[in-house]
Amino acid sequence: MLNGILPLYKPRGMTSFDCVAKIRRLYQTRKVGHSGTLDPNVDGVLPICIGNATKVVQFLVASGKEYQGSITLGFATTTEDLDGEEVERQAITKPFSDEEIDATLAKMTGEITQIPPMFSAVKVNGRRLYDYARHGETVERPTRHITIASFEQRQAATYDPETQTQTIYFTVACSKGTYVRTLAVDFGRQLGVPAVMSDLTRLKSGGFTLDETVTFEEIAAHAELGTAGDLLSPIDKALSHYPQVVLTDEQWQRVKNGAFITTAEGQQSDPDADTMIALVYQDSIKCLYSYRTDEQRYKAFKMFAIN
Repeated sequence: MLNGILPLYKPRGMTSFDCVAKIRRLYQTRKVGHSGTLDPNVDGVLPICIGNATKVVQFLVASGKEYQGSITLGFATTTEDLDGEEVERQAITKPFSDEEIDATLAKMTGEITQIPPMFSAVKVNGRRLYDYARHGETVERPTRHITIASFEQRQAATYDPETQTQTIYFTVACSKGTYVRTLAVDFGRQLGVPAVMSDLTRLKSGGFTLDETVTFEEIAAHAELGTAGDLLSPIDKALSHYPQVVLTDEQWQRVKNGAFITTAEGQQSDPDADTMIALVYQDSIKCLYSYRTDEQRYKAFKMFAIN
């Protein structure tokens, strides 16, 4: 069975689940998972885990993401993007200056609090928020803490005098769990006007960039030739940010049975409860071990291979 991470280019018009279903057919396996949902109207990087690589989904999801898109000022919708029904309109009679835009974007960087949109997959009391929204119900939404590493203009804003709207073009680097739709709405709120996210492309996710992605057409062509496995990256790609410790034959014999390793074997100075190391044997990452301060040793956190 094939194992690895497929850096898929998700086209617009497909859900993330649609993509998984199509990959299952192309790779003829049920063991497929994606790392971080993209809305149907968003395109870009969607890493897909196949075979044993499904064990690293949580680590891909945890990685930071980068997007580029646009925010249109002057109206708001139910879904915070162009898919929803318009619920508010306020004419932009005087376009905001570059200085005002830049200052507002800068003010929204760092650690901030965000309330997820009603049309989202966040669960409250066992139900998805979008289920409440579709039934016309409201529910208190949990706040979440996110980090915005950068939020900047990528080209000059444009103004449409006919519709009296202004469009801002941005790039953003953010932590997992960030709703860029909500960032767009909050950006407008900072300026005192309604806003929507009017376009979005994911540029980076799970350590993969847009120029590394492959299309469904490319995958299908490789599948016909029996070379679809060539498109997969090893699971090590998702774990490259962890310190690596190369194991001896004797250590591997212990580790593959889940045995602990000592602080000295972990080779990290002053490890704490957050210290995680990747154990390498025969040039591939076999598992992650985490440090236990109470026991002062490393114990198995996640095993990826035992052979």
